[in-house]
Amino acid sequence: MKFYITLLALFGFVPVSFAQGFTNWIVGDTADYISSTYVAGVVLAGGGTDNDQAMVWMLERAGGGDVVVIRASNSDGYNDYFYSELGVGVHSVETIRFDAPEAAYDPYVLRQISQAEVLFIAGGDQFDYYELWKDTPVEDTINYLILEKGITVGGTSAGMAVLGGAYYTPNAGSLTSAQALSNPFHANVDILGWGDFIHTPLLENLVTDTHYDQRTRRGRHVTFLARLINDFGFLPQGIACNEFTAVCVDEAGIAHVFGEYPQYDDFAYFLKSNCQEDYGPEIIQAGVPLTWNRQQAAVKVYKAPGRIDGATTFDLNDWENGSGGAWEDWYVEDGELLAIAQTNGDCASVNTALSPIAQQPIQVYPNPFRRWLYIDQGEGELAPLSLRLVNLLGTGVWSGRFYEKQFPLDMGSLPAGAYWLEINSGASVEVVKIIKK
Repeated sequence: MKFYITLLALFGFVPVSFAQGFTNWIVGDTADYISSTYVAGVVLAGGGTDNDQAMVWMLERAGGGDVVVIRASNSDGYNDYFYSELGVGVHSVETIRFDAPEAAYDPYVLRQISQAEVLFIAGGDQFDYYELWKDTPVEDTINYLILEKGITVGGTSAGMAVLGGAYYTPNAGSLTSAQALSNPFHANVDILGWGDFIHTPLLENLVTDTHYDQRTRRGRHVTFLARLINDFGFLPQGIACNEFTAVCVDEAGIAHVFGEYPQYDDFAYFLKSNCQEDYGPEIIQAGVPLTWNRQQAAVKVYKAPGRIDGATTFDLNDWENGSGGAWEDWYVEDGELLAIAQTNGDCASVNTALSPIAQQPIQVYPNPFRRWLYIDQGEGELAPLSLRLVNLLGTGVWSGRFYEKQFPLDMGSLPAGAYWLEINSGASVEVVKIIKK
């Protein structure tokens, strides 16, 4: 068999085995390449069309060595893409497709994976990966690459789904956000595990999700966090990507977000549970809509636009510092997921922005408006008001201080769009979403 591989390698395309539970294809040199310059990292890709810049980032960390792609469906679509189309020199690219459970015990498969300088897990069905690899030598070999050899390991779609220390691997239907929020113990929350599959530093308490906005998965992702608190009792985190968006985590634990924002809505999301004294869901019961409010601050979310150069970053060492994105607070009330802009990622902070102002609610009208926006303190006690207007990315665009019962604001120069108006009376803060036409 080895002689057969060597001969066919001269043609750059090598189908190796159809009889031992796997099929594989090789481009490049089939001899093992010993590299001393590969670099550790993680690539989390949201599915759909691959992001070329993120894949280049990944391949450059191979140190010119061997790239192995593992999957449970389809064929060798990544071989030429990785080997010759992206312009990064690597020694070889081999795709191994797992066709039967015995492949996870095959010496050839284990050897090829263990010798990789980059390992990439393709898309497909994450339940296949759970069924074929969990508690097998392949699982051990993947963990060896991550924890001991220290190479870059990546995955897209289903491949991304299994790289978190917590994972969702459904056996039946894929859970929708509507199902999850209306019943966090829905039957499609099939296999939600933690700490017993693939172990990636910085991702141990984290569950991923993919095709995020395209398949409306925010609600189910938040429900995963709620279930992890309920089932395992730890403070969970999450990373999610839209299609074509990828998060590339370097050896220092800094995540770089690749995409083509603002031309496209290419966003990654970094979620973390609040760490208030009582941080878990208020209501999490089978057959009952989820409520996880915690003063409108149940989950702290850093929404990060993907740039071509990966300039948007987020620090996975502290989960508080990022550059190029904006914070939001997400919470669930009776099965409805809500979000509000936030100024920081302090998991212990509570959002008092929507608490009612004492005595008389402040009125803001008309809404939507074209030029003039009116603020009315009503018949309650007169209070000095500090106003601040922020856009949906959390950037302040205007501020002012007033001591009147009723007064107009001239917003004629404000660009059309949606904004958050923060009204601070000294005793409390109200936030109103306003629309400028």
